[in-house]
Amino acid sequence: MIDANALMSAAKDRTGLTDWGDDWYLEPMHWLVDAINEESELTEFGAGAVPEMLIAHLINQLEVHDWYKRHPEIDEEEIVTPLFGIGLPRTGSTALSHMMGLDPATRILRVWEQERHCPPPEKATELSDPRIAISAAGEEGFQTLVPEATEMLPRGVEKSQECAHVLMEAFSSGPSFELFVHVPSFNARTISPDYEPYMVRAYEYHRRVLKLLQWRCPPKRWYLKTPVHTYDIEPLLKVFPDANFVWTHREPLRSLSSVCSLIYHFRRAFVDNPNPEYLGHEHRAYWTVGLQRALDARERLGEDRFHDVYHRVQIVDPSKQVRELYAKFGWPYPPEMDARIAAWQEEHPKGKHDARPEFFGLDPAGVSEEFRFYTERFGL
Repeated sequence: MIDANALMSAAKDRTGLTDWGDDWYLEPMHWLVDAINEESELTEFGAGAVPEMLIAHLINQLEVHDWYKRHPEIDEEEIVTPLFGIGLPRTGSTALSHMMGLDPATRILRVWEQERHCPPPEKATELSDPRIAISAAGEEGFQTLVPEATEMLPRGVEKSQECAHVLMEAFSSGPSFELFVHVPSFNARTISPDYEPYMVRAYEYHRRVLKLLQWRCPPKRWYLKTPVHTYDIEPLLKVFPDANFVWTHREPLRSLSSVCSLIYHFRRAFVDNPNPEYLGHEHRAYWTVGLQRALDARERLGEDRFHDVYHRVQIVDPSKQVRELYAKFGWPYPPEMDARIAAWQEEHPKGKHDARPEFFGLDPAGVSEEFRFYTERFGL
């Protein structure tokens, strides 16, 4: 059994810090721990790794708050017109974020700095920060544990990854935790409309982390992405009111089959009950509601704040997709960008990934009908 108070004590002991700041997030942390204890059957590895993951989140919270206390000027930083990647998972969004990160004028959330935010990175040492090597060693170990991951996602600790990690530090975004553990009650709680005030607080913490990271390490034009933003555009906009959105698209059955397979392989390292049919049912329901929420927000906001990227085009001509994205939002397109994208694509060939919908209880005809509102809207 995981003891929430023991996690907090461990975080304080390892940092020497005791001030949790505005500790609203400790309530959902207790909800999450209760759900893990009641619903997850942790493997031997998971029994050690999951508490360590939660302690790491608490450490980041303590350290971020401490840096703001000692350097209140960090809060004067501004996050201006951030661009958020949204859409179904497994639609090429990670590849797109890697390509967006090839532009030196664009700030991305790199794997190593999202794992440990403090001390805040500095421009002079951002390529030699000791956290890079630590993160790379951890990545190598994880790929040994879950070798299928190397075929599923383009990876690299100096490249971008989902900023859902930051929301997880606020113990929100239940679907992100379900990548590792089986917590249906916590997931249901965090995607309920009643949870929106907590999601606003989670995005406020997200903004604090971005300010901290750009404080001594520009640029300040952010490209961020995680599919879970699709579900929470309204609370996101309460914190980032000038945000724009890049929506990546793919045929839903392929997307759902692929994300269920990804989660299944990750989960098997952490829990003895990865429950493939639950994954199919849960993600089918989750994304039906998530896409509808996003469409409702798009209708309210108008088309100017959204740009669409299609998986079928991106795998053939990614430069075309990126050029159009830059044109949409008025970003100068670097003359070297096409060559950089071509080199990245050569370095990251499309992997093989066998994702069978029937293994996850996904009925093709049923999925097709249920997502017709989405596929007809975007011509999928």
